[in-house]
Amino acid sequence: MSPKVLRVLIVDDETLARQRLLDLLGRESSVEIAGVADDGNAAVDAIRELAPDLVFLDIQMPGRTGLEVVREIGAANMPATIFCTAYDQYALKAFDVAAVDYLVKPFDDERFELAFQRARRAIELEEIGALSTRLKALLDGAATGANVPPTGHLERIAVESRGQVRVVSVEDIEAITASGPYVELHVGDKAWLVRERMQTLEERLDPAHFARVHRSAIVRLDRIDALLREAGGDYTLRLKSGRQFPVSRSRIEALERWIGLSGASPAARSP
Repeated sequence: MSPKVLRVLIVDDETLARQRLLDLLGRESSVEIAGVADDGNAAVDAIRELAPDLVFLDIQMPGRTGLEVVREIGAANMPATIFCTAYDQYALKAFDVAAVDYLVKPFDDERFELAFQRARRAIELEEIGALSTRLKALLDGAATGANVPPTGHLERIAVESRGQVRVVSVEDIEAITASGPYVELHVGDKAWLVRERMQTLEERLDPAHFARVHRSAIVRLDRIDALLREAGGDYTLRLKSGRQFPVSRSRIEALERWIGLSGASPAARSP
């Protein structure tokens, strides 16, 4: 007997990521693409209107995050869900017990196949009720701040460049700057554009290595060359590459503690 036709919804704000899933699902038998959504708000509407059997759900999206989508729909009403994320260890312990599976971008064909077949088995065995219960527990824990497992820090970030998904190692990043709804990852003489909020990245970076020095700039601490005091009492941070960034006055004291400069000259402080 042929397997049940699975109606699948793809939710991701990145064009390449959506196309990758479409290509992989196109190789599977008994699959129907129920729809595609490119942000969290559209995902909520699509889940309600299309009633898919399975949804590939991105975590970081404009409008609503993946977890906010689940919260809006309600855990008991969610179809089988495979979370997708560009962030290694982004609450993956929680997702692993609350969803059918998760995929860390960029994932290979074998990892996709494992997640997809796991989802098909869960749907065929009607295990979605148990998954919904665990998903509700995850949301309740996130809302209260209780029982949220440690997530670790970012180790790599996936970026799109000229039709390719490229992996940037966090240890190679010397600075991150805001650029409208995007951030720029500064690596050597290159800058990679990523659609993400500065606040989200700041929370996911290791504070032993990165510091927010301005509302529009995060720097790697071991790349700092000097802290310069300008006329009027403002500060500028100079990196070893020569890049310079303004420093918010509210962040001066914390920055000095982070890099051990509290006893240096106020005119020009070099680590």
